[in-house]
Amino acid sequence: MDVDPEKFAEAKKKALARYESQKSIRCPYFQTDVILNSDGFHHLQFSARRERNKREQMLKFSFLPLGLEIIKRSGTIQEYRKILMPVGKKSIRDGFTPMKEVEFWGLVAIVGSEKPRKVRVVLRKVGTGNITFWSVMPYGKIENGSQRLTGQGLEDE
Repeated sequence: MDVDPEKFAEAKKKALARYESQKSIRCPYFQTDVILNSDGFHHLQFSARRERNKREQMLKFSFLPLGLEIIKRSGTIQEYRKILMPVGKKSIRDGFTPMKEVEFWGLVAIVGSEKPRKVRVVLRKVGTGNITFWSVMPYGKIENGSQRLTGQGLEDE
């Protein structure tokens, strides 16, 4: 199913305006500001240097307001990862990409009053830099427009 180009352009414009309306969000867990820079919005559209498909981008754009709200309210971290990865452009001198320590945090919450959704927000810190917004996505599958938040019964979990 193709995405209507006009709807896509409108969704992107609305998400970008919301994202650029603030430069940072105070996160209670870190007791510091999470920076909203161009890298985070770019990552909503691209992954591994390739453009995400339009449906995936639209999904991320629609979850963005929920993700920003999670950052404002989150007092706990559900996921953490620290890795060494290439960051930046290749060196002209030797062709190698510099490696840096990168930390990722996952904040997961059920948000939305009318249609509750379980959402994951990913924050990132490169080296000794600032903590920045990196991504937002549904936590689990969405089928037929709705997300299953629990199993059939607690005994199934």
